[in-house]
Amino acid sequence: MVTNNQMHYFSFTFVLCLGLWAFQATSRNLQDDSMHERHEQWMGQYGKVYKNAKEREKRFGIFKENVNYIEVSNSVGNKSYKLGINEFADLTNHEFVASRNKFNAYLDGSSTKTTTFKYHNVSAVPSTVDWRLEGAVTPVKDQGQCGCCWAFSAVASTEGIHKLSTGNLVSLSEQELVDCDTSGEDQGCEGGLMDDAFKFIIQNNGLNTEAEYPYQGVDGTCNTNEEGNHVATISGYEDVPANDELALQKAVANQPISVAIDASGSDFQFYSSGVFTGSCGTELDHGVAVVGYGVSEDEIEYWLVKNSWGIKWGEEGYIRMQRGVDALEGLCGIAMQASYPTA
Repeated sequence: MVTNNQMHYFSFTFVLCLGLWAFQATSRNLQDDSMHERHEQWMGQYGKVYKNAKEREKRFGIFKENVNYIEVSNSVGNKSYKLGINEFADLTNHEFVASRNKFNAYLDGSSTKTTTFKYHNVSAVPSTVDWRLEGAVTPVKDQGQCGCCWAFSAVASTEGIHKLSTGNLVSLSEQELVDCDTSGEDQGCEGGLMDDAFKFIIQNNGLNTEAEYPYQGVDGTCNTNEEGNHVATISGYEDVPANDELALQKAVANQPISVAIDASGSDFQFYSSGVFTGSCGTELDHGVAVVGYGVSEDEIEYWLVKNSWGIKWGEEGYIRMQRGVDALEGLCGIAMQASYPTA
């Protein structure tokens, strides 16, 4: 038999649970309202427009998950880097990687590797290097949704050696590589290799400028007239000895270097600032350029890496990646397949 006291207890518990449920529901609604408002502001900031309400709601859900991930990550107090809500915040990590990271590492057989390394006997290197300060680095570019990071990486190091050998910094054409370098493994927006890009530049007797052969961000037909205009030439290329950060440092001390990295993680997608020390693998999928190195204020050695995702990503288009890690291949495999053009 239920007593009056028990009835009062059950009633009180029911009212308490109902109130708690209502509070939680209200809290969730307020959070969703706040997140919707943030999504609206973000859409305005980056000029995002969706084709219909269904797509908008789908992208909002992804945006919400990504924002929560970023905020949780940034709440960890001892990390040397921060994440940010950038223009890629409404993309899943799979979508992001699939559209941009297409360095075709699986095509790069050891039989194609060069055996010479002209910086082998370099005995001393500066403690810090920044080729931007020497005028050997063009402004950060944006590859968009074309998976031709390999072309941007190869062009960046070619621009660097052209400046160092001639005294002139010229922005060169990635689109020429996308359109015209298709006889080998390089396949435009579907991926390629920096070494094969160097081979094309050598065989073609050079590259045209960005101004004369501008970037379109899609696979196109080779403009043979513009392809025949050679503004910058290289005489050859060399591979940095694999899995050797000291060898990579010797090379970077002398010129900007093309490297491949594993940039597949969400932390890379949303990197905002600081020295990146995040977890990543060695399944190389993205081509970038190392244009310097140094030591941060909190004494972390880093590589200064120029990316091709626009100036709103990272530190105005750059990322500082931890240098001198225990793994021989370097953080994210940065020392596995580095190469550079010679002039």
